[in-house]
Amino acid sequence: MTPRSLDPLTGVRRPPPWNHNIHYGRQILRSVPAGAQAALDVGCGEGWLTRELAELVPRVVGLDPDRASLDCARSQAPPAGVEYLAGDLLTFPFEPESFDFVACISALHHMDERAGLARMADLLRPAGVLAVVGVARSRLPQDLPWEIAGAVSTRLHKLTKAYWETPAPKLWPPPSSYGEIERLAAAVLPGSQYRRRALWRYVITWTKQPSGG
Repeated sequence: MTPRSLDPLTGVRRPPPWNHNIHYGRQILRSVPAGAQAALDVGCGEGWLTRELAELVPRVVGLDPDRASLDCARSQAPPAGVEYLAGDLLTFPFEPESFDFVACISALHHMDERAGLARMADLLRPAGVLAVVGVARSRLPQDLPWEIAGAVSTRLHKLTKAYWETPAPKLWPPPSSYGEIERLAAAVLPGSQYRRRALWRYVITWTKQPSGG
């Protein structure tokens, strides 16, 4: 995990940085399959998840189209086995079935979502795991309880954690609603698990079955 840094004035250890993506991204680290040898972090940004994956997987690739974010990632002394690449998921020439684990944190809505899910599935080896944390568009009034839960939960977390706002490019509003994403995941990734989370996020996990499985 990301170590706490020392406050230069007091010498006291600061809490690790926190935001909604880090909150759920760290949870999906538990989805990394045992014995995984290669992982892909799609939309890696400044590379916080890439570096944490490197504690679990020997080879990790962080992919992002934003070169400024990659410059920041590379400046933070990447661990052994980490490689940062500039490119688009849909066009980068990865070989099919190159990874045992693919993670995508708040990046799916920056691309064609159906094509993005299909491409990530194609990059997984049999028994590999895909984990997506994403943002979607709320629909009111039916999503009002989720909006209230997100606001209250965020407020409580910020009282005890060091909130960090990533400088990576933003896209708002997301093109799809939560319901549309749930139906899309079911269609593109049969057998996947979709969960809506309180902090304005959804989580999709999927294990690739062997051909014919």
